[in-house]
Amino acid sequence: MTRREEREHIFKLLFLIEFYGKEELEQQEQLYAEELAGAKEKDRSYIQEKYERIKEKLPQIDELLGSVSKGWRTERMGKVELTLLRLAVYEMKYDDDIPVGVAINEAVELAKTFGGDGSPAFINGILAKLV
Repeated sequence: MTRREEREHIFKLLFLIEFYGKEELEQQEQLYAEELAGAKEKDRSYIQEKYERIKEKLPQIDELLGSVSKGWRTERMGKVELTLLRLAVYEMKYDDDIPVGVAINEAVELAKTFGGDGSPAFINGILAKLV
């Protein structure tokens, strides 16, 4: 599995957070893990571990996003955009294996796939303020 594919799975898992309470989220995570059953163990492990690390950092990430997104509180952002920003900010600030430019580019590419017409520009604009 490529890093892009792994990142997409992490995005999908993070996206679940916006829709489910704690108990339901755990069930949804398990269901998603079953979908990944055919993937290699190292890929499943990477996805799960990175997802858990991002979840732990969400308060710090959201605070950082709030400080640079003037006029756009995280509660007002689209769920796709917020999820992509969270993933990218984590990679930029907490994941030394991912270059900042790669984190931004990958978030913009995912925004083209999963977001609306203005999503890539919005994502790029917010993340540029963090560089």
